[in-house]
Amino acid sequence: MAASDFSSLIVAAANTIAAHADELTALDQAIGDGDHGLNMKRGFEAVRAEKDTIAAKPLPDALKAVGTKLVMTVGGASGPLFGTLFMALGKELPAAPDRAALTTALSKAIEAVSARGKSQPGQKTMLDVLQPVYEALAQGKTGSEIADVADKAADATVPMKALRGRASFLGERSIGHMDAGARSTALLVRAVAETVEDR
Repeated sequence: MAASDFSSLIVAAANTIAAHADELTALDQAIGDGDHGLNMKRGFEAVRAEKDTIAAKPLPDALKAVGTKLVMTVGGASGPLFGTLFMALGKELPAAPDRAALTTALSKAIEAVSARGKSQPGQKTMLDVLQPVYEALAQGKTGSEIADVADKAADATVPMKALRGRASFLGERSIGHMDAGARSTALLVRAVAETVEDR
């Protein structure tokens, strides 16, 4: 991947999170502590500010740098979780990955996020988007199809009862609200998928 390509991915991700920051905050206010949108925006703006330096690195190192920056700047529970996702992808991916390598790396990254958050799919977290995205990737779906899968997976968290994270303290009252982490994950998946397809 050329540096300009990775730089474009960073810009797309940061723009998407910034554009939806208020929505993410509203989702988090319903069942969380209300800071998810602001925290994610701050983290991805910090990544964007160093996009040229990050994008100049080999892909594995660039992904690790994104993850490290998110851990340092996002804060809350989301920083370590999203940071782990990117750092694990960087650890597992070769410099020039094909779909098979990306599929394997995403599987390992999901395991890392699961371990960090002590959570599994079905508990109303970002994993409820990541797992269907992995399956769609393994099935050979196109970028736009994968983005649609991510959106539907985020929607599917609405009727779930939260079993992990701050929302789990609400018990039954968490039902009827979309998980903010799942929504931000879906937004990032669409931003990446559409940027890659455009190129």
